[in-house]
Amino acid sequence: MKYKSISIIVIIILLTFLLSIVVVNIHVKNSNDERIVDISELEDTTDYHIIVLGASVSRNGVSKMLEDRLTESIEVYEHTNNDILVSGDSSKDNYDETTSMYNYLVENGIPAEKIEIDKYGLSTYDSIKRSKDIYKYDKIIIVTQKYHLYRALYIAKSLDIEAYGIDATNINYKGQFLRNIRECLAIYKDYFKLKFKK
Repeated sequence: MKYKSISIIVIIILLTFLLSIVVVNIHVKNSNDERIVDISELEDTTDYHIIVLGASVSRNGVSKMLEDRLTESIEVYEHTNNDILVSGDSSKDNYDETTSMYNYLVENGIPAEKIEIDKYGLSTYDSIKRSKDIYKYDKIIIVTQKYHLYRALYIAKSLDIEAYGIDATNINYKGQFLRNIRECLAIYKDYFKLKFKK
């Protein structure tokens, strides 16, 4: 009987935890959905900066997911003429997201002087926070896939940054189901991280 009671308590705790994850994710997505816009809606954004969030790279260049982000950022640039910040993980000698991102943009017609490089955007939170603390941006246009935009926009809002999101999703990416699960947990983590820091 004792073990049965313990099992019930454990199940209740797990269900409560899962429910809280669902509630937080719904809240974060609903509260930021209207900030995801089409490029054609980016009017009066001359004082904004475009931020491209990093993703995996290899010796062969940028991944398909990152390529879509960069391609979309080029379209945003052509519409707004705003400077671009590429932010990703370039903290290791043998792995460099931001140089690959920079090279891709330059090779596709973006003037080098219009690009800033943040080599220490080790996470979504780092990229958004550093855009304010290091680069002094208070108005940004975030370019990444939609599943990732909700958290990025929530972080920006929590840090008092005015932000729009541009969805760079072009295909169904391989491994997206697991990526969605990881993002749900990341939303939950960053939600409480920002609440605690405040």
